[in-house]
Amino acid sequence: MLAWRAALVASVLLFTCAIMATAQDITLTSRDGSVTVHGMLMGYDGEFYRIDSVYGVLTVDGSGVTCSGPACPDLTDYVAQVRISGEAEATQILLPALIEAFAVREGYNAFRRVAVDGSEDISLLEVATGRESARFALRTKTSQETLADLISQDVEIAISAREVSPGEVASALEAGVGAINSGAQSAVLALDALVPVVAFGSPLATITLSDLMRVLSGDLANWQALGGPDAPIYLHLPERGSALSALIENSLVMPSQGARMPIERHESTAALTDAVARDPFALGIATLSESGNSKTLVLADGCQFHSHATAESLKAEDYPLTAPVFLYLPQRRLPAIGRDFLRFLRSPAAQHTIRRAGFVDQSLTETPINQQGNRLMNAIRSAGPEVDLPALQKMTAALDGFNRLSLSYRFDDGSTVLDAQSLSNIRLLAQAIEAGFYDGRTLALVGFSDGEGDSAANLRLSVQRAASVRGDLIKAAGTADFTRVKLETLGFGEAMPMACDDTDWGRRINRRVEVWVQ
Repeated sequence: MLAWRAALVASVLLFTCAIMATAQDITLTSRDGSVTVHGMLMGYDGEFYRIDSVYGVLTVDGSGVTCSGPACPDLTDYVAQVRISGEAEATQILLPALIEAFAVREGYNAFRRVAVDGSEDISLLEVATGRESARFALRTKTSQETLADLISQDVEIAISAREVSPGEVASALEAGVGAINSGAQSAVLALDALVPVVAFGSPLATITLSDLMRVLSGDLANWQALGGPDAPIYLHLPERGSALSALIENSLVMPSQGARMPIERHESTAALTDAVARDPFALGIATLSESGNSKTLVLADGCQFHSHATAESLKAEDYPLTAPVFLYLPQRRLPAIGRDFLRFLRSPAAQHTIRRAGFVDQSLTETPINQQGNRLMNAIRSAGPEVDLPALQKMTAALDGFNRLSLSYRFDDGSTVLDAQSLSNIRLLAQAIEAGFYDGRTLALVGFSDGEGDSAANLRLSVQRAASVRGDLIKAAGTADFTRVKLETLGFGEAMPMACDDTDWGRRINRRVEVWVQ
């Protein structure tokens, strides 16, 4: 009996020791041996260890400790890992181009390996020795999967074609990943847009957003209703569940199930635009970055406002179907190479690479007021009792000699709350002010409103929005010397509409603060 009990105790002790060896798979000891910490290795970035210990998750400077245990990294042949999840166009086109440009700037050779499942690894190799210093692992997934990877801490960077949902923000906070919708953990990497496309031989040049929605819903199925021949519209859409399909459903309407018109779905945007380019009766929804050989239609509305998908209109959010490419980070330290890559993404070289990849970059450009003819014509056309000739003369006199900067700030109805792209634009302009790009110049923050409600109240609200943006900029540009740059605020209410006020998107386009520089 005693032997049996001794054997049982020994077995329990061995089992307990095995669990402890697994659960505490590294030991970090200070150089003088006075401090020892046991825990699970969660990561090593070449400089710091992250371990899950009895004290919680700790970040420990590797230069001050020695590591023992089966999970200790190989410090001699250490390869920094940066794992990235993202949607197809970003991970297959944009990110490889950016990583290769980064490698050239840092003096590495970039070696790409694409697996049969479409995943890709890009290794940065030292030129002299060929030794691998870092590896970027790119995985193509849906937005939901990408953000789930970030929340579960399976990646260092997540790239999404949509803004994080409130539920995802709450899950990230609960998981200890941080506030992924904050300025410290999110940014707009590049800009894209949804565009209606047809074959180049099609006589159609414009389509209203309401007609486009009617086509997608199946209520408009013949080209005759759009001024074309008596022929069915052949609708081309991305596969259900894809990132582009989700963008269409979120930005426009749930596409028709196909009962009232022929619909062909495609695995890739390139295949979609190629099919549209070959068919004179086809209409598709693509992205500006991959519109291919098809013709992009201009969006119009009932007030004769026209929206062109151009770099300037996307940067200023003047185009109603702008689709920012969002970058999200966890609240933890990235490897040094990852931090260097994030800094590179803000550089002029990165902006040039974004443009070459077919996306719209974040560089700031200026357009003189004498090239704002269409916008000023819209103001004159829309003038009436609410906005009379003296009000327009006051606006043009105030902006005379200024250039419009290629960003805007947009708001929810009746509020001074900025949308996600506008928050990113705050940081973008704040960084430029901190860097001294506008020293000795005047930046005028010019507020406008939609036409809903009382015109006097709208005028006051436009001034309040401009003042709100000014406050956000001053707060974001913490190191700026505002004795070297002048920030003015102006408001002109309903004076320069960008779209009709008869739709939600039209009113949203009109609620804005523009930036003008002199």
